[in-house]
Amino acid sequence: MKNTLIAATMTAAALVGEPANAKEIQVFPSGSSPSVVADPKNFSGQVVVDLLTPPSVEIPASSGLVTFAPRARTAWHSHPAGQMLIVTAGRGWVQREGQARQEITSGDVVWIPARIKHWHGATDTNGMSHVAITYIQDGKNADWMGLVTDQEYATR
Repeated sequence: MKNTLIAATMTAAALVGEPANAKEIQVFPSGSSPSVVADPKNFSGQVVVDLLTPPSVEIPASSGLVTFAPRARTAWHSHPAGQMLIVTAGRGWVQREGQARQEITSGDVVWIPARIKHWHGATDTNGMSHVAITYIQDGKNADWMGLVTDQEYATR
C-alpha cells in the first residue's frame, strides 16, 4: 500500500503540480487518479484505494478513500507520525495490539498515535469506507507487519 500510495502521489503531483508551490486554492477532481486494488501483502480481502490528494512539503501527509468489503482488513502496521481515519460509510473495527477491538461507524473519527501497532477494516457482515489521512515522517507513512490472521480477526 505504501508503495502504491507513493506511486499514485507522484503521478498526481506530476499531473497537477506540487501543492507546496501553489499560490492559489487547488481542486483535485474526484476520479482524477485511478482506483487501485490494495496490495495483498498489506491487506486481506477486497480493498480499493482512491488517492484524494498528493502530499506537500508544507503539510506532509497523504490521504485516500479506502473501501473494504466485508471481512477485508489491513495487515498489522504502525505509522511513524500517526494517522487519522474518518469513517464515511458502513461498520468496521480498529484494534491496537494487545487490546480489544473497537467498532467504528459512519461519522466516527479515529486518531492512531505514532508507532502504535494496529489494524482496521470492515466487520464480518458489513463493508466499511474511511478517509485515511496519514502523516509522513522522513518520507515514510507506514511500517507494514504481518497479515491479521482469521483467528486474530475473529477475536473480540
